[in-house]
Amino acid sequence: MIELWIPITLSAALFQTWRTALQQKLRGVLSVNAAGFVRYLYALPTGAAMLAIYSLATGHILPAPPLIFFLYCALGGLLQILGTTLLIMAFGFRSFAVGTAYAKTEALQGAIAAWIILGEAISPLAGIGIGFGVLGVLVLSLAGIGLTRRELIAATIQPAALCGLGSGLIFAFTTIFIKSANISLGGPDVIHQALFTLVVTNILQTLMQGSYLLVREPDQLKKAFTTWRHSAWVGTLSACGSACWFSAFAMAPVALVRSIGQVEMVFTLLFSRFYLKERMKNGDIAGLLLIVGGVVLVLLGR
Repeated sequence: MIELWIPITLSAALFQTWRTALQQKLRGVLSVNAAGFVRYLYALPTGAAMLAIYSLATGHILPAPPLIFFLYCALGGLLQILGTTLLIMAFGFRSFAVGTAYAKTEALQGAIAAWIILGEAISPLAGIGIGFGVLGVLVLSLAGIGLTRRELIAATIQPAALCGLGSGLIFAFTTIFIKSANISLGGPDVIHQALFTLVVTNILQTLMQGSYLLVREPDQLKKAFTTWRHSAWVGTLSACGSACWFSAFAMAPVALVRSIGQVEMVFTLLFSRFYLKERMKNGDIAGLLLIVGGVVLVLLGR
């Protein structure tokens, strides 16, 4: 029987791919910070609705969280904001593809961080699967940019790569704090805990990034509300994706969830092939096979 966290993780990756595709429409209208703000602002109604419906369906009452819970949510929410900003900074440099590729080492960095901080050990076979998945993501990200081996090595110390690695590390710690928030609630139902954590984190992120916009980019704050027709869909998909991620983190080790979640790259590639009618390169096929092979090894070794 398939463990519940596996289809939940696959759903999270699908929602994230879909949300990213829709968010591209906002890039020419909103600033980086405003685009992040609408993601959290418009996720709130959906997240709150999911929490209310699930609470009524299961008969669970809202938990009385300890103070440490709010600290974990605040740190996780802030790091997600910073990680997103750092990743977008990588796009501004010449070797943006390299920066993006190194940001995708989050699965490997998350596995190490979870092992050190949370004591989450994984099997050797699952570890090999994680390595295959990361390698596949690197191949997909770097395919077609025409870097020689020497240029690629040189690019790893350029600002784009450093921003990418920093972003991956920050996202890895984001996951650790979110999982710690779930654990601190100590309730009997991990999905209920995850939905509660999602709503609280979204509230804190909306306040944090909204306050920044109010002070530094007031015009963009206004635009965040005038673009509600597109932004609402981005927020809804973001809430659905985060609900799945948070639930999966509560059910399984971080390293396994993030490794399975790398199928996001596969969904993106399939979307470009069958919807945008773009041709697949040899590097795309190789990266696809590596990611799928890595997922299989992780599942076998879990």
